[in-house]
Amino acid sequence: MTTIHVEVVETSSLGDRSYLAHDGRVALAVDPQRDIDRILALAGRLGVRVTHVAETHLHNDYVSGGLALARVTGAAYLVAGADAVDFERLAVAGGDEIAVSESMRIAVVATPGHTFHHLSYVLSGPGGPQGVFTGGSLLFGTTGRTDLLGEQHARTLAHRQHASARRLADLLPDGAQIWPTHGFGSFCSATQSDAAASTIGREKQANPVLRLEADAFVTRTLAGLDAYPAYYAHMGARNSAGAGLIDLTPAQPADAEQLRERIAAGEWVVDLRSRKAFAARHLTGTVSFGLDGPMATWLAWLAPWGAPITLLGHDPEQIAAAQRELARIGIDRPAATATGTPHDWAGGEQTRLTTLATATFADLAAARAGRIPRHLPAPDIVLDVRMSGEWRAGHIEGATHIPLPELPARLAEIPGGTVWVHCGSGYRAAAAAGLLTRAGRRAVHIDDAYAGAAAAGLAIAGSGN
Repeated sequence: MTTIHVEVVETSSLGDRSYLAHDGRVALAVDPQRDIDRILALAGRLGVRVTHVAETHLHNDYVSGGLALARVTGAAYLVAGADAVDFERLAVAGGDEIAVSESMRIAVVATPGHTFHHLSYVLSGPGGPQGVFTGGSLLFGTTGRTDLLGEQHARTLAHRQHASARRLADLLPDGAQIWPTHGFGSFCSATQSDAAASTIGREKQANPVLRLEADAFVTRTLAGLDAYPAYYAHMGARNSAGAGLIDLTPAQPADAEQLRERIAAGEWVVDLRSRKAFAARHLTGTVSFGLDGPMATWLAWLAPWGAPITLLGHDPEQIAAAQRELARIGIDRPAATATGTPHDWAGGEQTRLTTLATATFADLAAARAGRIPRHLPAPDIVLDVRMSGEWRAGHIEGATHIPLPELPARLAEIPGGTVWVHCGSGYRAAAAAGLLTRAGRRAVHIDDAYAGAAAAGLAIAGSGN
């Protein structure tokens, strides 16, 4: 009997997964990211031919590679017929069945909620249903958020999300696998889960959408929604128009003088190295968005859409990795790039280099108790740049709260003096400290996990206390 396999192509930086289902001969790609070379390479290693590409919905968090993949491979491109798009596709709707091969077929199920025309695809082999590609519908322990098409639709879509999840649970056996696109850190997910795999049966036991009645689920879902990246506003239109192949060739190099000019012009010049390397020494006027975290999400959220972005990395590989991540969300080409060290980027001018003081929550507790560590300036303001939901769950008493995405527009609100800035892990705080110093403020980066703030002796306020 032919065996059906499902391979996962993970994009951890965006919190998403794509899939390649195959029978050893032909394959179906589901929700492919824009850098389709990963799918093509996987298909090549497996010795299978991609004959079908399916979208569960028009994505809000990344530019799809579905159209480009279908054109390169000659595959049929399955997109909801109810979605208005500017390209040819195989229009599908709930109730349709598609034979991918003699041994592999998919059934289309209408699962509105994350979007109005969202679809799920039940994958079956010779032995019957094996699982379902759920996109942004039924996720591991949660569902896709329902407010991305506008807050005015959030309640209606939440009710539909509840009905859609119940539809899948009633349709499929408990042992059927669930293969979601979102839910691994993506802001498209209503909440986050640490699960790596799940089944319909497990979700019946753990997922609120299958345990709560509709009204209770809707109330809980809407209450838990926080802000989502500003660049999402551009993804739906881009995917409706259809995206072609991306250009990942090296971008224009910038020398030290050109970097000086870009910084002087107020452009976004981004240091891709780790935040510890940034703190040790960096080019004055640059901002830290290290590749050791979700660089593309936070950078694209903060930088105005279409603004020129210059990338600094220690080697060409680091630049190439950043280009790939940014291209996935529609930032097609950086304005310029430079490799090497801060000394190189400054043209050897030491006066153009800056260090950033770093601290821990224990240092903050000591400073508040009057025992300021010798190497650190006293904190005049403690700035928390976590999201609003994190703040409400608990925060350091006396801290000022400005979510990182709002910081560029609200710098003038921060009182004078030295700012000690923190987030949940240290990554966002590094970006915030860079923004502060770029604006001429004195900052200390608390590079520490917020989970240890209370243990360090800091008083915590909020409902999570």
